Amino acid sequence: MTDTTERPFLPVSIAVLTLSDTRSLEDDRSGYVLSERLTQAGHKLADRAIVRDDIDAIRQTIISWANRGDIDVIITTGGTGFTGRDVTPEAIEPLFDKRMDGFSIAFHMLSHAKIGTSTLQSRATAGLVGTTFVFCLPGSPGACKDGWDGILADQLDYRHRPCNFVEIMPRLDEHLKRGKVR
Repeated sequence: MTDTTERPFLPVSIAVLTLSDTRSLEDDRSGYVLSERLTQAGHKLADRAIVRDDIDAIRQTIISWANRGDIDVIITTGGTGFTGRDVTPEAIEPLFDKRMDGFSIAFHMLSHAKIGTSTLQSRATAGLVGTTFVFCLPGSPGACKDGWDGILADQLDYRHRPCNFVEIMPRLDEHLKRGKVR
């Protein structure tokens, strides 16, 4: 539970990337859900885009956004399943300087409570690309709501105790200064 009495809210800058061969910004319900929730929470929507299910195109966007100085977090939606077009983990995980295995575990626990064993069809993943957090959620609006409401809303809120991602953001480049962890 978030303790709002001792700390101020610190907004972070978040980009939303929808990975789809069939969606446009006008009918992208999952990207809309994430954008609405993060702005309603007080964060800044730094960018929003749709990229086709193509490994090179996904990587180019992630690298470009991670190299921008004004994006703290990237949330993707889509491409985490098992069909031939689902390539989000293949595209993004090789870019991780550090993996966040706990995100996948937490997401699956939350998802299992709602959809049971169907959660096995998601390869939700997360990690650090340089100093930018990247969270990869499934493409359904429900999964995006669950991922934001059940995990990201607290972890991207500086007031959340006992710990959160915002309080460690100033120290995320330590591994880069030392060299990559092997």
